[in-house]
Amino acid sequence: MDSGLLNVENLNTRYGSIRAIRRVGLTVKAGEIVCLIGPNGAGKTTLLGTVAGLLNPVQGQVVFNNVDITGWSPDRVLRAGLSLVPEHRRIFGNFTVRENLLVGGVTLSQDQRENLLEEMLDLFPVLKDKLSVSAGFLSGGEAQQLAIGRALMSNPKMLLMDEPSLGLAPVLVDVVFELISKLRDSGRTLLVVEQNAQRILNVADRAYVMRSGQVVAEGSASELSGSEDLFKTYLGGSGVAA
Repeated sequence: MDSGLLNVENLNTRYGSIRAIRRVGLTVKAGEIVCLIGPNGAGKTTLLGTVAGLLNPVQGQVVFNNVDITGWSPDRVLRAGLSLVPEHRRIFGNFTVRENLLVGGVTLSQDQRENLLEEMLDLFPVLKDKLSVSAGFLSGGEAQQLAIGRALMSNPKMLLMDEPSLGLAPVLVDVVFELISKLRDSGRTLLVVEQNAQRILNVADRAYVMRSGQVVAEGSASELSGSEDLFKTYLGGSGVAA
C-alpha cells in the first residue's frame, strides 16, 4: 500500500457477533479529499469510528502520520491530529456557539484557540452574529457549519466527516459542498463518508466504494463518477449528476 498520511490495512471491526467491516484497506495522502461511498449498512460509519478511536478493531492496523494509532482512545487520536465531524452533528445545544467552538480547541492554548476562533468565523461567517446564541436554536445548516468549525478548532492534520449533508434542505446541501470545496482549496486533508455519491465525487480526489463491510471498488473520483455500472451495481441508481 502506498504511504499516506492515513493508512488503514486489513481492518476488521465487530458489533457484538456481527463483523461490520472486513479486511478493509485504504490510504489518504496529505492534501487529498478521499470519499467513502456505498449503500446504507455498508460499514462506512463503522470505518470512520474505528479510525477515530470510537470502536476497537479485532484485527488490522490504523497508521496516522507514521504512527500506529490502532485502538487508541478518541481523545488521544484527537491530540494526534485526527478530528471527527460526527453524523447528526452532535453539537452541545445548551452551549453557545462560541462555547461549542472553544470546546473544540480544548487541546490547544488559550491564545491558539482565540486565533483559530477568528479563522473559523472568517470561514463560517453565518456564525459571526450568533456567537452568544445557544447552539440548540441554530438551523440545520448553521449547526452543520458549527460542527465542522468545532472539529477544525483542534487544528487537525486531517478531518473525518460523517454524512455532512444528511438531513439538510437542498440549498443547505449546496452550502456544505461549497465548504468542502473551500477546505480542499485551502489544502486540508479530508476523509468523507457521504450518501450523496455524485456530489462528493465532484469535489473529491479519490474514492472507495464499500458494500457489506468491504471495499469493492476504488479509483479516482472522476473515473468512478463516470461509471454507470458502478452506480447501478453498488449505489442503486444512475451515475448522472443530481
